Order: sequence, then structure tokens, then C-alpha cells
Amino acid sequence: RQVRKLRGSRTHGWGQIAQHRSSGHKGGVGGRVGLRKHHWTIAVLLKDKYNPKGFNPPRRHDVKRWLNIDNLDDIFYKYGREEDGKKVIDLKELGYEKLLGSGIVKGAYKVIVNSASENAKKKVEDAGGELLLVNY
Repeated sequence: RQVRKLRGSRTHGWGQIAQHRSSGHKGGVGGRVGLRKHHWTIAVLLKDKYNPKGFNPPRRHDVKRWLNIDNLDDIFYKYGREEDGKKVIDLKELGYEKLLGSGIVKGAYKVIVNSASENAKKKVEDAGGELLLVNY
């Protein structure tokens, strides 16, 4: 066999510089090869036998429904109301949890929502509106 012939030759016929030694030859970066041997720490982070449920931060809150500020005009025409001369949109009542800052606000609205991004706060206030953050 070639293995017996090449004993003591250091590279076994694969050349001088890192050939047959890189990550692809040992089940390196891609695939699931070596998850129980040399990649076992990755297997722990993935859902493997050592950690079947995965990693869940203790205070994680997944936002299920969100809205971008470029949709505020359409939402106001469908569900908005006026109180004391101000245009009010209650996103919490509509089931939205977070207001995101993508787009442009055309009107000055008073928006009621659980949370909002910094960009959304800035854009709503620059348009002449106000943002009321209500806790859960």
C-alpha cells in the first residue's frame, strides 16, 4: 500500500505546503463531519446530544409584529382617529409591538406603541408628532 511505502516522508506525496492538511480534508468548516470529535464545541452550541434544547437567553423577547413608519399614513386612514386636533394611531390596540424607522413620515401623528427604534423616534418627532411608549 502507498501508506507503507511513504512512511517517514512527512507529506505522503501531497506536496510541501498545506496540501491534504487544510480544513476541507478533515470535515472542516462546512457540513456536520466531526461534531462528536474535533468539532464537539460547535455541536454543543448547535442542537446536539449535549444540549438538545439549544440556547435561550433568560430575558429574550421576540417581537412578533412590527411596523415601519412609512406605513403610518395608510394605518391612519384605516384605523386612526383625531383627539383634540391631533392625529392618533394606537398601534398597541392594533396588535403591533414595535415601530421601526424605515421610510418617511408624511404626517404629524401621536403614536402609541410598546417599543420603537431610535431611528423611528427621531423621524416621528422631526415630522412634528410624538411617540408614547407604553409598557407591556
